[in-house]
Amino acid sequence: MRRRTAISRRKNERGVIITLVAMFMLFVVGAMAALAIDVVSLYTARSEAQLAADSAALTAARVLANSGMTSSTDPLLASNAQTLASTIATQVAETNQVGGTNLTAAQINVTFPTSSQQNPHVTVQITSNIPTFFSRIWGRTQLQVKASATAEAYNSSGLALGALGGPAPPPAPTCVKPWVLPNIDPTGNQMFTTATGAINNSALVGWTDPNPYPNYMFHRLRPTQTPIAWQYYEGDQTSFPAPTSALPTCGFGAPDPYQTSIVGCVQVPITCGSTVNLNQTPDTNFRSAEAVNCLTHSTAGVAGDGDSIYQNPYGGTDEPFQFLGGTNNPVAGAIDNQILVSDSLVTVPVYDNAGVSGAPGTTPVTIIGFVQLFLNSDGTGTLTTGPSAGHIKTTIVNMVGCGTSASGPPYVYGNGPSAVPVRLITPP
Repeated sequence: MRRRTAISRRKNERGVIITLVAMFMLFVVGAMAALAIDVVSLYTARSEAQLAADSAALTAARVLANSGMTSSTDPLLASNAQTLASTIATQVAETNQVGGTNLTAAQINVTFPTSSQQNPHVTVQITSNIPTFFSRIWGRTQLQVKASATAEAYNSSGLALGALGGPAPPPAPTCVKPWVLPNIDPTGNQMFTTATGAINNSALVGWTDPNPYPNYMFHRLRPTQTPIAWQYYEGDQTSFPAPTSALPTCGFGAPDPYQTSIVGCVQVPITCGSTVNLNQTPDTNFRSAEAVNCLTHSTAGVAGDGDSIYQNPYGGTDEPFQFLGGTNNPVAGAIDNQILVSDSLVTVPVYDNAGVSGAPGTTPVTIIGFVQLFLNSDGTGTLTTGPSAGHIKTTIVNMVGCGTSASGPPYVYGNGPSAVPVRLITPP
């Protein structure tokens, strides 16, 4: 009898233990599931915060690149450009959601960790608290999410960026226009030091072609003409092959390959230290301005239909460049509003004409730098006769030199029409 009672007790104990284990496993599995949901939410929010930081940092770096500060030594211009970049980076970050809620200015911190104007960095840090779901049973109602990104606007002028630990790798921008300028600035002096690529006159940033003719200068040279300040040779199609897609519709009929290279994006990068060929076939000059009007959505003689440089009524010469969409700008919402990018912004290569000054345009030529120009909308592209036929009005936005000492990879590849590449450097 005693034996039967002991066996019965042991069976009851086993039943209780199984019940307790089942209840414990249910609690553990439930806690793990709850924790997994909160962990997934945390990682999702972390990815959202990183995307917000990346986009804001790249936008801020683009503002610095287009402001003119990387080619200038004016500290006030740099300060104003940083203020503008910080404002726009915050606006961009605020359009992003983290944990289902739009970021606010209080959650965004924009800093500039280097004092270099030539190679400025901008860091955007995002800090956000997201609500928990099941972790509340442990008293945790919020989890903090942090993300940061650093971008740079890279200018290789001088080939001695100390922050990079030695000679700077040369740039290799794409979408370069088929105009090849001799190394002569608008004042008749060398634009870049031939060996190092250092900018000789940073005060040229913001220089605009005087108007009217004969100082309306930016136009084409024939191969038989000697190099002249602010007049370019036409690049050959072997070096600037005409693109075949993403071309705007032009009002002057089908463009020829040279004009197509102007209105479209030449995909082949033009690298500092490389050689390009010049077109040795004489031709009429107005084709360039005609294509420019197509590129910039402008009509000859009609002011305001193309994009323009925005003039801050309260600013002076130290104000960073900003751009205003014209009435023909095809991007929705761009008309009469400030814009970050414009088809009027172009990059033009500069070649080394040292030792052959006064000689006609020989080919090939060695590229030692680039200038970024804003093509003003009052070009006279439809005029085929008269003293101003084919002239294009320009403003210098940036200058990037690399000199004859630039050679070989690694290159820093440009993005679009900018002579100053923008890239994320953290996170890798």
